[in-house]
Amino acid sequence: MYDNQGDVMESIIKQSLLYDFYGELLTEHQRTVYEDAVFNDMSLGEIAEEQGISRQGVHDLIKRCDKILSGYEEKLHLVQKFQQTRQMVEDIQERTRAFHETKDESCADRTDFQQHPGTVGHGCSDTAVSVQIFHRRMIYGF
Repeated sequence: MYDNQGDVMESIIKQSLLYDFYGELLTEHQRTVYEDAVFNDMSLGEIAEEQGISRQGVHDLIKRCDKILSGYEEKLHLVQKFQQTRQMVEDIQERTRAFHETKDESCADRTDFQQHPGTVGHGCSDTAVSVQIFHRRMIYGF
């Protein structure tokens, strides 16, 4: 199923992010089974016994939940947008540290933000524009 331990960790992180963003859209039963399997590390047999369903039913439900959560991400891209925003914030923090250490104002200039879904008229996304404003306030205090 997985080639190495890194694939397992990547899968768990992906499942966690998808669940964080879209988990409330699952039914209560789906959430309970999914949480037990993914977050509580319960075996299919333990979950099946607790829920009064077969191991195969638990397996199918987990797979269905994964598919549902991935489908929401394909349509809404909230996890992708979150990760892009997080990367931009990390970049701002790094540029802010560099500016405070060197006082080189070129550290503050940032016009090369990637274009993201939701682009507005100036070639920057709403998020990128907000990040640029935040960045300038952090550096210059306005």
